[in-house]
Amino acid sequence: MSLNPVRPWRNIYRRESRRIMVGNVPVGGDAPITVQTMTNTLTTDVAATVAQVQAAADAGADIVRISVPDEASSKALKEIVAESPVPIVADIHFHYRRGIEAAEAGAACLRINPGNIGSPERVREVIGAARDHGCSIRIGVNAGSLEKYLLEKYGEPCPDAMVESGLEHIRILQDNDFHEFKISVKASDVFMAAAAYQQLAEATDAPIHLGITEAGGFVSGTIKSAIGLGNLLWMGIGDTIRVSLSADPVEEVKVGYEILKSLGLRHRGVNIISCPSCARQGFDVIKTVEVLEQRLEHIKTPMSLSIIGCVVNGPGEALMTDVGFTGGGAGSGMVYLAGKQSHKMGNEAMIDHIVEQVEKKAAELDAADVAAQAAE
Repeated sequence: MSLNPVRPWRNIYRRESRRIMVGNVPVGGDAPITVQTMTNTLTTDVAATVAQVQAAADAGADIVRISVPDEASSKALKEIVAESPVPIVADIHFHYRRGIEAAEAGAACLRINPGNIGSPERVREVIGAARDHGCSIRIGVNAGSLEKYLLEKYGEPCPDAMVESGLEHIRILQDNDFHEFKISVKASDVFMAAAAYQQLAEATDAPIHLGITEAGGFVSGTIKSAIGLGNLLWMGIGDTIRVSLSADPVEEVKVGYEILKSLGLRHRGVNIISCPSCARQGFDVIKTVEVLEQRLEHIKTPMSLSIIGCVVNGPGEALMTDVGFTGGGAGSGMVYLAGKQSHKMGNEAMIDHIVEQVEKKAAELDAADVAAQAAE
């Protein structure tokens, strides 16, 4: 993010890391923090999987991961990659042949743990396939599947064991002169994951993939991820993120973006600032926001909208947003544009009018961006 000299308390200083490529998407270095998700369809159902990848991409996913558990999935992956609008990460665990097949099928990245796929010769074969086909690799350490010798050494999954596992897998890749890798050390325990990531950030300059694994359902998983990922991102740790929810992958993408937006690390679409409502509200704030979230999903331009039920905080919030609406009396409220009072609007026509104003502002911002790029 750009530094803010006026409000230095908003600055986040990102950890320095190497940059790698996942297909045509840069990860690490000074590249934007990317948002990932994973399909939950059968990979062999090409149509369903492509549809889910497309939906995730439409929601803003930069990268999508797909499980490749068998040979039939490897064959399907080639068709999926050909139709995907974003780079595909092939999720491989123990079978080295799946890694080779996925690289040959066009995967942009392989999610493997090198030490888990067999003999040194098999590891070299997978690394060779990745190198030959321009694949990067993600080392994916998980507290729930640590190596037996580490569990015996430490007695239980812990940050030290996770980082030791990750560094050992890094050594294997580096011994084979392969450096296009990123790494994650995920746990379902927020404390364990956060501690492991902090240790990892000091031990390597590799790009870091953040995640709280198996975080839970939509509500509980969102909260755990926001706490875990949010604090790490605030510390400057993390180059790409995946929010793991027992929910539609599109919801993972939305939550991931909201976490990044709340920290000023990525901007996409309309950031709605709204009050929880109370007896002072001049209109139904909760229902209005719910409808506006749906009506404004098509807006990709970064901008802000305040929807406040009364005049206590409404004018102040509107000063900081592109478009605002504050509830008043007698069935109408005040519309704010660029932080200034503009005109009154009746509650019955308010939603359509706000959508119109947001679309108009988005078009203005897009035009200004195009003009600025042309002037460079």
